[in-house]
Parts: sequence; C-alpha cells; structure tokens
Amino acid sequence: MNLFHLFAAELQAVLATLPETAALPAEIRARATVEPPRDPSHGDLSTNAAMVLAREARINPRDLGMRIADALHARGLYARVAVAGPGFINVTLRPDAYEAVVKAALAAGADYGRATLGQGRKVNVEYVSANPTGPMHVGHGRGAVYGDALANLLAFAGWAVTREYYINDAGAQVDVLARSAFHRYREALGREVGPVGEGLYPGDYLVPVGRALAETHGEALESLPEAEWLPLVRRAAIDAMMAMIRDDLAALDIRHDVFFSEASLQAPEDRVAATIAEFRARGLIYEGRLPPPKGQTDEDWEDRTQTLFRATDFGDDVDRPLLKSDGGYTYFASDIAYHKSKFDRGFAEMIDVWGADHGGYVKRMQAAVKAATGGAGALEVRLCQLVKLMRNGEPVKMSKRAGDFVTLRDVIDEVGRDAIRFMMLDRKNDAELEFDLAKVIEQSKDNPVFYVQYAHARICSVFRQAEAAFGAIPIMDEEIAAADLSILTDEGERALMRQVAQFPRLIEQAAATREPHRIVFALYDLASGFHGLWNRGKDLPDLRFINNDDRKGTSARLALVKAVRTVIANGLALLGVSAPQEMR
Repeated sequence: MNLFHLFAAELQAVLATLPETAALPAEIRARATVEPPRDPSHGDLSTNAAMVLAREARINPRDLGMRIADALHARGLYARVAVAGPGFINVTLRPDAYEAVVKAALAAGADYGRATLGQGRKVNVEYVSANPTGPMHVGHGRGAVYGDALANLLAFAGWAVTREYYINDAGAQVDVLARSAFHRYREALGREVGPVGEGLYPGDYLVPVGRALAETHGEALESLPEAEWLPLVRRAAIDAMMAMIRDDLAALDIRHDVFFSEASLQAPEDRVAATIAEFRARGLIYEGRLPPPKGQTDEDWEDRTQTLFRATDFGDDVDRPLLKSDGGYTYFASDIAYHKSKFDRGFAEMIDVWGADHGGYVKRMQAAVKAATGGAGALEVRLCQLVKLMRNGEPVKMSKRAGDFVTLRDVIDEVGRDAIRFMMLDRKNDAELEFDLAKVIEQSKDNPVFYVQYAHARICSVFRQAEAAFGAIPIMDEEIAAADLSILTDEGERALMRQVAQFPRLIEQAAATREPHRIVFALYDLASGFHGLWNRGKDLPDLRFINNDDRKGTSARLALVKAVRTVIANGLALLGVSAPQEMR
C-alpha cells in the first residue's frame, strides 16, 4: 500500500474532471508530482499540479490550486487540503489512512514495500570484477556491497536482475600473475629463488598456489620453455585467485549469477575482431592520429597513425584507439565487445559499478555502448569512492598476506559481515567513506548497525514478553490483525505510523536514484523513533507496549511495533544485513 500512489491516482481523477484541466492531454497532466512537503508541519503530501499545469490551462497557478484543492477536499478522504504560496497544494491525511497502512504492512509481511517500478525489465548489474591477481582489498568490498544491495533493491522494485562479474583473465596482468606463481612454484621445490623479483606480485597469497603446482607437476614445469609453462601456470593461478575471491564474497553473502571471462571474447571465437569489423562496416572506425593526452610531454607520446573509434560522434571528448602498436587489442576494444555481448544477451539496461579511479573511463564506455547497440542500449556507471580504514581514529597498517594493502577478508574476520555491509552503505557511493574498525562493533547509538539491529531484537523481545504474559493465544495473530489502531493517539506512535507509510515510496526513490544508502538512513530514523517510544514507556505506563490490564491497547501497540519490525527486517534484507531476534 503506497499512500503516494493512492493520492496521485486521486489527483489525476480530479484533474480529469475539472474544466480547467480535463482537456489537457494525459501526458501533460502526468507532469504533476506528489511528494512529502519540505516542512512536515504543512501536512503529509504535497503536489505541484497547479504550478506545472497553470500555463497550459491558461489560469493563474494559485487560482488553479484553489480549484484543485476544493475538488480534492470534496471527496471527503482528507482531513485538510490547503494551498500555499503561489499554488502548492498541501494535504493532511485522516488518521485512518495511516492505520490502514499499518494493517497493510502486517498483511504483506516480507513483501511490504515491493514495487513494480522496473516493470519486469531486464537489467544487468556488474559489480566487483576485481582483477584475479590477488585478494580483494577494502575498496573492492565497498563496490561489492553497494552493487549487491543495488541489485537487491532493483529486484524488489520490479526489475529482472542479473548479477555479473567480469573476470579480467586476459592481458599482461595475468601473465605477471603466472610468473609470480612460477616463482612460488620453484620456491616450493626448494630452489634458491631469492626475493620476489621487481614487477611481480610479492604477497604471500601465492605461496599455496606454488605448492599446489609443485604437488601436481613435480619438477616437470621447470624443464619447459616459458611459452609452454606460462598458460598452464596462468590458468592454475587464475582459478586459485577466483576461488579465493568467491570465498571472500560468499563471506559477505554475495553471489553472482554470471562470471564472464574476458578470455572467452577471443576464444574459441574472436568477438573483439567481429565487433571491430562491424564498426568498420558502419563507418565508425578510421585511421588517424591523436594529440597527446593532457599532462603528457611529447617525449612520452608516440605519434602514429592508429585505428580509431569515432567516440566523439556518441558524446565522448576524443576518438579512441582500438589497436595497440603491436596489433593487439586495447582494453577499450575488449570492453566494447564485452558490453555488446551483454546487449546480445538481452540486456538493454546495463549498470556497472566501478572504483572512483575509473571515472575518466565512463564517457568513452557510454559512447561505445550507444554505438554498439545502435542507441537501443544504455550503460549507467556508478562510481564508488575510496574507503579510509581506521582503528580508533588511526590508519590501519597493511596486511602481511597481501603485502601492500589490507585485505577484505581480514576486515570480515575482524568485524563480521553485518557491520561491513551496513557501514559500507552509510554514505552515498560517490562520497568518501571512513570505516573505523573499533566504532563499527560498539554497542551504542553512535553505531548505526547496532542501533537498527537492536531495535529489531527489542521488538522480538516484546513479543516474547507478550507470549509470557498472555500465553500462545490469538493476540499473536488474529487480535493483532484486527486491532483498533485509532486508540494510538500519542505523537510518537503516530510518527512511527508515518514512517512505516513512507517505506514503499522510499523503495521506489532509492531504486530510481540507485541510492541504497537512503534505506540505511531511513532505518536509523525508524529505529530512533522506536527506541524513543520504548524509553518514554518507562515513565508513562499508558505508552508501554504490553499492559496486562489493557488487552485492547496491547493488541494495538503490538500491531504497530510488528509493522515497524516488518519495515526494519525488509530494509535490512535489502542491505544484506541480518535481523537478529536477540542481541547479547
């Protein structure tokens, strides 16, 4: 039950009958929006209908606002309808509107807030996609959590979501990985190999890979030329790294539907070459020269004729090379073929979650997707900013296992999945995030994840107390469903009802803006309202959730807090955070 949708439908019904607006095309009338007033004292709902339709209706906005307000009020569904300023219409709902929402939340349960915004459209959400050259670091963790929560949110809001991981298993970096693993292989054989060579990966995470190679191949690989051992070692190292990455993701309860291999773009069929050939046939490629990138001196720049994609025709700043000087494909060429494969698999909507250091790559990829799909597909890129890892305000030292960064798994093992997932979403994805390992495990109001989970656990304890007081009787179901909520007149109780009513709109807004952090903020506010009412009940017996002498009031308050629990549980589920029944 979405109060904003219900009012929007009523508003459109009024606009379709008023002489001033009835003749306007439906698409013009649809410009009217419904949202909460900026100032809550103005009411529950607000619409700009008079402001946006007055010109086409050839009437003064305030006059049109008064006529719309009168027509809305005449329907008898609202406590108050008022026109403010030049024509904004503010509506105060009758108390029974929020009571109906609470009942709807109880009836819907785990589906409360589910929306149809996506209308079943397919969307591909690609996230994490860390290079399989070592363990994931905390920055990868932020993209992983954000991408997974966004996928949850979109699915709940009506999209058909596919979660994808792009394995960068082609190119120079995986050859470096193979050589690094070969060093550990010779080390496992007992050879005097010395320290890891410059340019190789120094972390201890490749030691087990070297040992496994030694157990599988013995000394055989040593006698082979690099051209023969390199592909064998590379495959083994990539498989080991991906197993480690999948294990780390599973510890965060993150699982992808598709793991797409970059290497598969060239074998058994060369889809990169096919994409380039298609672009060439469509006149989207030419041979030309580019000026040096900004910041590079002439000495650093190789001025040569290149195979260039006409990226500027599709919104990019410059045209982009597709082939390297040695004839190999640029990363960009492979990325075009990869995103074309998404479109060919039925995904016109694509969302990529990248680290902030890839911000300069966004325009060219969006231009490429527009070209590759003939304008029928669109790429949306969400950038995740850096994470500053702290402990009691001090930077955390690097990981011995990784060598030069803190691994994500180290953080998971220290603070747990829930703290990481909740706090990684405590800021908008493109804002820098400070993650303090000490603070995220505090049991205090200053730790949002504890505060919200504690609200859920407290509500569960209320029901255990109710069962102890009344026994396993219908008050736990039938009486709650039929409770008379009109007796809940305290402002704290009514505020909780309004927050419950906001949840369906919150889901749509968070999904439309790709901002799961909105759920974090809303859950914290809801938990705060609940804890506040709990604390007031200590001093005011009439506000206590369970009163042995007031069966009717107890049923009503249990209905309210059950609806609050429903919202908290549903919100936490979207974030991928558990909703505990008790906390010690």
